[in-house]
Amino acid sequence: MPIKDMEINAIYEGDNLEILNKFPDKSVDLVYADPPFYTNKGFEIIWKDNAEKRAFEDRWAGGIEHYISWMEPRLSECYRLLKDTGSMYLHCDSHANAHLRLLMDKIFGEKNFRSEIIWSTETASGFKSQANKWIRGHDTILFYTKSGKYTFNKEYTTHKPEYIARFRKVDKEGRNYRDDRGGRIQYLDETKGKMLGDVWSDIMSFQQASTVKEYMGYPTQKPVALLERIIKASSNGGNAERGGGDLILDPFCGCGTALVAAQRLHRKWIGIDVSPTACKLMQKRLQKEFNIKVQLVKGDVDLTYIKKLAPFEFQNWVVVDKFFGTVSRTKSSDMGIDGTTAPIKGGYPIQVKQSPDIGRNVIDNFETAMRRMNKKKGYVVAYSFGRGAIEEVARAKNQDGLDIILRTVQDLLDGKIEEE
Repeated sequence: MPIKDMEINAIYEGDNLEILNKFPDKSVDLVYADPPFYTNKGFEIIWKDNAEKRAFEDRWAGGIEHYISWMEPRLSECYRLLKDTGSMYLHCDSHANAHLRLLMDKIFGEKNFRSEIIWSTETASGFKSQANKWIRGHDTILFYTKSGKYTFNKEYTTHKPEYIARFRKVDKEGRNYRDDRGGRIQYLDETKGKMLGDVWSDIMSFQQASTVKEYMGYPTQKPVALLERIIKASSNGGNAERGGGDLILDPFCGCGTALVAAQRLHRKWIGIDVSPTACKLMQKRLQKEFNIKVQLVKGDVDLTYIKKLAPFEFQNWVVVDKFFGTVSRTKSSDMGIDGTTAPIKGGYPIQVKQSPDIGRNVIDNFETAMRRMNKKKGYVVAYSFGRGAIEEVARAKNQDGLDIILRTVQDLLDGKIEEE
C-alpha cells in the first residue's frame, strides 16, 4: 500500500529536518542514523570517480550544546515517523555518545533502550600508537525501540573451529555431541552457529582500507555487512520479484550504504542527505549495482537553493552539473583553477567565486592561470561582476587575445553558458 506524501526507494536531497517534517506519522519500520560525529574535524576528499570534490565538515563552533540542540529535533522526527513496532539504531563515537544516550532516553523513554552495541573497528588497520591514553578501537551503536512490541530476528555467527572440536563424540544417528559438566548432552548445531551478542568484532571497517571494492572514498563510510546485520535483525523482507518488505529510513545516508543493504535484502528504503554530490553518488551506486532507476527528489534549484550550498558543493554544481566538466584535484585556493570543461569541450579552465561584485584582481589572476595552462579561453562564474572585472575582460580580449567568459549564477540557472 503506497504511503502518502512519501516517495519510496528514493533519495531526498536537502536538510533532513525540513524533509522529515513532511512525512506522515508512524510510516517507517526501521531508522538507521549515522550523523556527523562530534569530532570537530574537517575532511577534503575526491570521490572515487575523480570527477567531483567534497568538503566533509564535522565542526561545531558552539560546542556540545550546539551539537545536541541540532540533533534533538532530527531524532524527535525519527521517533514520530517510527511505527509502534519500529526500531532505531543511532551510530556514534566517544565524543558524544554519552550526550546522545541521554537525549535518546528523553525522546524514546529509558524503558525503550534495548542495547549498546560495540562495533570493534580495529580489524581494518590496527591501532595508531597513542602514548597517553587507551587506544580507541570501537564505535557505539545505540539501539532503541518505539515500544515494548517490536521486530527482532535473532542472528548467529559461525562457531570457531576450537568450539566445534569439543564435540568429539558421535551418537547412533551420526550426530556430534559432548557431555556437559552436569551430565547433560549438548549436540552440535552448525546451521545456526553462536548467538550474536552486542560486541561485534567480525565486521571490518574502512580505516586505511581504500582497496576494498565497495569503498567509495567517503570518510565515514560503513561496510554493507554492518548495515545488513542491523536490517536483518530489526525488519522483515518482502518478495524479490513483487517488492514489499519493511521500510528503512536513513536520514544521514552519505554514500548510500544503508540503501544498498536494504535493496539487497528486499526492503523498501528512503535516504536523505544534504549534499548534492553525495546524493548523485549514491544514485549512481544503486543504479549500477541493481540496474534500477533511482529517483532523486529535491526542491526547486533557484538562487535560494544555490546560496545554501557549501563551497565545494557550489563548485561541483558549476563545474560538473552545468559545464559537465571535472573539478581540480588540488586543495582549495582562490588563486587556482577550480575545474575544467570536458575535453570534448576544449578542456578550458573554470574559476568559481561564491560571492558578488567580483573585481579586476580575480580576472588578473585568472589570466595568469590561463597562460600557465596554455589556454586562450576560460570561464569565470560568480553572483555578479564589478565594472573593473568587465573592463579587464575586454582589455584581455582586445590586447592579449584571451577570451574570458563571465557568467553569473543566474545565467547558469537560465541555461546561458556559452557565448551568444
